[in-house]
Formats: sequence, C-alpha cells, structure tokens
Amino acid sequence: MTAPPPTTVSRHSAAKTVLFTALTISLVASVVVSAGTGQLAIPPQEVLGSLLHRVGIDWLPMPTHPTGDATLWAIRFPRVAMAALVGAGLAVAGLLMQAIFGNPLAEPGVIGVSSGAAVGAGLAIVFGLTLFGEWTTAVLAFAAGLSATLLVYGMSRAEGRTEVVTLVLTGIAVNAIAGAAIALLTFLGDTQSREQIVFWQLGSLAGSRWSQVLIVAPVVAVGLCAAYLAARKLDLLSLGERNARHLGVNVEVLRITMIFVVALLTGAAVAFAGIIAFVGLVIPHLMRMMLGPAHLPLVTASALGGALLLTLADLAARTMVPNADMPIGMLTALVGGPFFFWLLRRTRKRSGGWG
Repeated sequence: MTAPPPTTVSRHSAAKTVLFTALTISLVASVVVSAGTGQLAIPPQEVLGSLLHRVGIDWLPMPTHPTGDATLWAIRFPRVAMAALVGAGLAVAGLLMQAIFGNPLAEPGVIGVSSGAAVGAGLAIVFGLTLFGEWTTAVLAFAAGLSATLLVYGMSRAEGRTEVVTLVLTGIAVNAIAGAAIALLTFLGDTQSREQIVFWQLGSLAGSRWSQVLIVAPVVAVGLCAAYLAARKLDLLSLGERNARHLGVNVEVLRITMIFVVALLTGAAVAFAGIIAFVGLVIPHLMRMMLGPAHLPLVTASALGGALLLTLADLAARTMVPNADMPIGMLTALVGGPFFFWLLRRTRKRSGGWG
C-alpha cells in the first residue's frame, strides 16, 4: 500500500488546523455573545472582563451595571456552559453510534436512551416523586435511559454476540413502547404535568445551574476520554468486523463499551436538558465530510462543533421571540430535519443508498 504524497498530507494537516482554529474561535465568540445577550445586555468586553477578573487578570472592564456581574455568574454562564457540554456530549455520542453501526444515519436515540429517559422524567412529573429532592426528575430520567439501553442491548444478544440489525430493530420497538408510555403519562397527568412533559420533550436549558454543570461536566469528560482511547479501534472497525478481528480488535467488547459510553453521554444530557434531536446526527457527519474517516480528530471536531451548534441554538431560543424562551430541541429539529433529507438524497445519488 503506497503512502499518500507529502503535499496531500500537508494539505490535509493544514485543513485540519484551519477547521479546529475556526471552530475554537467561533465557540469562544458564541459563548461571549450568548452570555452578554438578554434583557440585561452586557457588551462582549465586559463579559470577557468578568471572566478574566475571576482568574486574577484585570485587563478589561467589569460590567458597569450594578447587577451585571452577578447576572453573568448566576444565570448566563451556567446556561452557556450547559449548552456547550450537552452539545459536545450529544455530538460525540452520535459519532460513536455512527462508528459502531457503520452508518451515518445512526444517532443516540436508536438505542432507546432518549425515549427511556423521557419515560423516567414523565413518571417523576406526573406522580410528583421526590425520592431525590430537586434532582428526582434528572435522576429518574438518567436511570430510565440507561435501563432502556441495557434492555435493548440484552435483547439483541445471541450466542454471546450482538447483532447490529437486531439491536436497531429492538431499539425501534423499545422507542415505540416508550412513546406509548409517555402518551399514557400525558393522559394521566393534570394540565401542569402535561405542560411540563411536553416542554421537557422539546428540550430546554432554562434554569441551568452550576450544580447541574458540575454533574454533567465529569460525565462528558469521561465520555470524551473513552472516545479518544477507542479512536484507533474504531478506525479498524470501519474496515469491517472481520478485518477488525483479524487485526486484534475485540469487536464485541468495543461495541458494548461504546454503547455504554453513548448511553452515559446521552443520558446525562437528556436528564438536565430534555430531548434535543439531531445534534448527534448532523455534527459528526459534517465533521466527517470535512476531515475524513479518522476518528481521533473527529472526536475533537465533533465535540467543538456540537458545543458551537447548541450554544448558537440556545442563543436563538432566547432571542428569536421577544420575552420568550423557545424550546431548543425544536430549533435543532428545524435545522436537522432538512439536513437529514439532504443526506438521504446525497447518499442515494452517490451510491444508491445503504442497501
């Protein structure tokens, strides 16, 4: 096998550097603009001044409004941080799903984690459960999402192996059952409970707090580390299961581990932000189109891209309608739906579909 010409390698490295730089700068800019936007407008230099002041650097001015600094640290920064973390987690989860299924249409919802989490949250809302205090909805959502994933995985195993097609079909069945359960809970609940369930299903970052960020951040960090460690094996898996086994990859263990990581990332995101669709589908595929199939740079690019997309989507959710906070999941679906159709048409034209 001949190595690619040096000019091709250097051109690819330059493109990778440009993409990472552009994503990083765009993410920082979106964080600063998003934190400064709201009923109390704070200029970007004052937002940066507040951030730098916390680390002992007084280069830029502090917010001039008496409550500006308190607003940033109590309300704006936790929400922006949650948006970036949830976006990064969902995008990396989508990348891992596409890698283990070998299909660019795979996304975290396939294994039932989102619908399972919705059932857990619905139970807490409708029956007023308070087992874990203010964290009850989030805890039950995470536990139900993880349980749904384990159920899908367990039912798709046969003779010590996981059949991908059976796993997908089982996921569809579990999603359907979970959808019926959510409908039943919506029917049983009162008006307030129904509104909470519907709003939770549409996704929102309203009310994000530092205590929530401190729970989601370690989960996303663990998920990213697992994705980095598995990147080379995922590259080998993309050559086909048989080839990967011949090259020393334990495909079954890799698939189990990655499914658990996906459930962890998605469950943590859904537990605090509700169901946010299409981030795990759109971002990994876009990054793969720009970077190629190697998973090590794709993990970084997907995390940055997911964080950027959800930060911008949250900014739009807070500003598109005056004095209203739109569901963020609705906005990502409005972007992701047309992209999904475009992806289908593009693949059909190039190779006749996935056969």
